[in-house]
Amino acid sequence: MDNNTQGDTIDLYGDEEIIEVIDLNDMDPEPDDLADDLEDIDFEDAGNEGDDEGWETEDEMEAEQDDSELTFSKHKGSVFCVSLDPATNSMAVTGGEDDKAYVWRVCDGEVLLECTGHKDSVTCAVFSHDSSMVASGDMGGLIKVWNIETKEEIWSFEVADLEWLEWHPCAAVLLAGTDDGNMWMWKIPSGECKTFQSAASQATCGKVLPDGKRAVVGYEDGTVRVWDLKQGNAAHVIKGHDGHRGALTCLSCNKDGSLVLTGSVDGFAKLINTATGKVVGQYSLDVSKVKPSKHDEEPNSIESVGFCNILPLVAVAYLDGTLGVYDLSSQVMRHRCQHEAGIVHLQWEESSSVVSTCCLDGALRLWDARTGSIMAEYHGHSAEILNFAINREGTFAVTASGDNQSKVFCLQRPDR
Repeated sequence: MDNNTQGDTIDLYGDEEIIEVIDLNDMDPEPDDLADDLEDIDFEDAGNEGDDEGWETEDEMEAEQDDSELTFSKHKGSVFCVSLDPATNSMAVTGGEDDKAYVWRVCDGEVLLECTGHKDSVTCAVFSHDSSMVASGDMGGLIKVWNIETKEEIWSFEVADLEWLEWHPCAAVLLAGTDDGNMWMWKIPSGECKTFQSAASQATCGKVLPDGKRAVVGYEDGTVRVWDLKQGNAAHVIKGHDGHRGALTCLSCNKDGSLVLTGSVDGFAKLINTATGKVVGQYSLDVSKVKPSKHDEEPNSIESVGFCNILPLVAVAYLDGTLGVYDLSSQVMRHRCQHEAGIVHLQWEESSSVVSTCCLDGALRLWDARTGSIMAEYHGHSAEILNFAINREGTFAVTASGDNQSKVFCLQRPDR
């Protein structure tokens, strides 16, 4: 791949900062309007901590301390995913290797709902926009939706192997991506269905944009598609020289959905204007400054990406343990935050310049993106952290780990 962004797009910006990529003020509908729009869619039916100090091994790491406020230990296998309910941030849902998902209270760990009946590891578990429902999906493609108040299963459907699962931001509509290249969209609980078909390449990651009218999906062959949810067609297809040269691993959008940042196993993150489908930026590590590894010939896969809401910055997490904080417009790396093990996931706080990371070494870390310095580090897991979620206020985090546990960490900072 050419390491430089397309010449015609870079020239549009030069060295100047991106002030505004697209004006979406006239595209900011109210939730009721979005729900009405969707009504018009032509749906078709269709473990324990060790006490002895010792060397860390690949299979088990000894936890020297536990900084958590609460440990949720109902799962009988690795915990793969965790989400907080968007309405109150008072409930968490976790899914695990034991073929179950649990909805539980963050304050005391009380189980509110046990999601059973799955046939494989639950790798996706997410709340609806109003927190009234939760969807759980397993690796084999069985998806279930539950009413949290009544604790009843209200809908289920089986697709090909599941890659990702996400609720619409303001309607009772559920979307999923599968390894046969399809994106599915259902009205819940009626189950009316629409499919978005592409070439037979895994739909590895997906995100509904904030306008509720479009979704961005990344594929195993390096292609990115911007789908029009109402029309059912791909408004933009980014592939070939503009696309990635490896499977998409992650993507994220900025607050108004005008920009999407994609990450791939090819070691590049691309900035895409969702209105035009043009690649307007590209981020990569300066390999000359990275210490050599045993796998120099392999690209440094990107595992997670995200936008800062208050500053023109993006963060990119790499498998070699590097967290890169880049200037949005110039694509210049502002800070390199090094971890001793691979980063699994990153998340920016809603209204600050703090970006948090979870790592294969079992630690959760908070970084100040203004300075590139570490602000806090939290331990307690005896295995890798596979996912985490932070509440809107940035006061606590809930983790999911390979040690069969989920933990709640109180995030103490000097500025609070």
